[in-house]
Amino acid sequence: MTDPTGVSLRHGRQMTAIPGPSIIPDEVLEVFARPMPDLYEGPIIETSHDVRERLPAIARTAGEAFIVIGNGHSAWQMATSNTLSRGDKVLVLEAGRFATVWGEYSAISGLDVEVLSGTDHAPVNPAAVEARLAHDSAHEIKAILVAHVDTASSVRNDIVAIRSAIDAAGHPALYMVDCIASMGCEQFEMDAWGVDVAVAGCQKGLMVPPGVAFVWAGPKAAAAYEHADNPVGYFDWGRRRDRSNEYAYYAGTPPISHLRGLQVAFDLIDAEGGLDAVWQRHEVLGSAVRAAVDAWASPGGIKFCIDEPEARSNCVTTVLTGRTEPEPFRSKVRTEAGLVIGMGIAGIPGMRIAHMGHLNPPMILGTIATLEAGLIASGADVRGSGIAAATKVVAEALA
Repeated sequence: MTDPTGVSLRHGRQMTAIPGPSIIPDEVLEVFARPMPDLYEGPIIETSHDVRERLPAIARTAGEAFIVIGNGHSAWQMATSNTLSRGDKVLVLEAGRFATVWGEYSAISGLDVEVLSGTDHAPVNPAAVEARLAHDSAHEIKAILVAHVDTASSVRNDIVAIRSAIDAAGHPALYMVDCIASMGCEQFEMDAWGVDVAVAGCQKGLMVPPGVAFVWAGPKAAAAYEHADNPVGYFDWGRRRDRSNEYAYYAGTPPISHLRGLQVAFDLIDAEGGLDAVWQRHEVLGSAVRAAVDAWASPGGIKFCIDEPEARSNCVTTVLTGRTEPEPFRSKVRTEAGLVIGMGIAGIPGMRIAHMGHLNPPMILGTIATLEAGLIASGADVRGSGIAAATKVVAEALA
């Protein structure tokens, strides 16, 4: 009999559980292989119109939706350049890393950026937001920037509570929310929650390879455009509003393969039962991961990055590994077991388990079981069976 010690188990289809790009459905990948069409007429025009008409519903808004060729950072730039003027003050709500990066890009673009300090282990404090805005009696702050879910820390901020804090302070600032990680994974109701601008990318919950991003603009943002004085020609909403001119809408050649992929992805969402069903699936799978981490956790060992259970997201879980070095462990499960998990970023030492997009129980339970096997093989202090706890969550959902 062959001695199994040291045998590599990675040969097979790799499982990638990083917080974007997420796993892409085969149906989406297939349309990327199609030949290029005439970009001025025919089926691609119909596909473009279909995607554009369906985009507002993805953010649950009656407002405008814009597609920009680029990643989520390009959507940040489009959002601020169309609504603000050079020198305007913006308040960045820190919780994890990415809202502050949005602020850094805004500062480079000539905005006056103030950061309301937070931590890597908790969501934005709405009371602190209200207190800061209450002191801004002159309404110098023109926009508030926050991430719905931060993929560095895996925190989920309470967008409704922050909106209530803004209203309690009687402040007119634009409310801008980064949904790059959360769109298509977490419940998000742009209009009902009082969000003025939302931004997202295609490569996470929307299940399309990286390359395009989105900005949704409510009425208040559309009105702000009329007075904004920090234009960037490529991002300009005015040039993109001509619905009869696809070339102008995309500021050049349309992202043909991405439009095809988005149409298929939206069809998959509809076939699942719509966004509510998608959110429910992410809730179950996210709960399974959290149950596993909770079972593994021990004093001085594995623990959640986010202290408050209610603030842990349904699309990614950041895990602090205590005495177990995260990088050798990540390397072991990647090279020996075919599982790719996210590295800790922004100074957060640990690993990030993604559970976003095109996922089902076999995929997520396989991920958890492989992680548990790797932790045991690495000598990590594992208190209990994470796969047993996760299986119970899935079983309850299937009952």
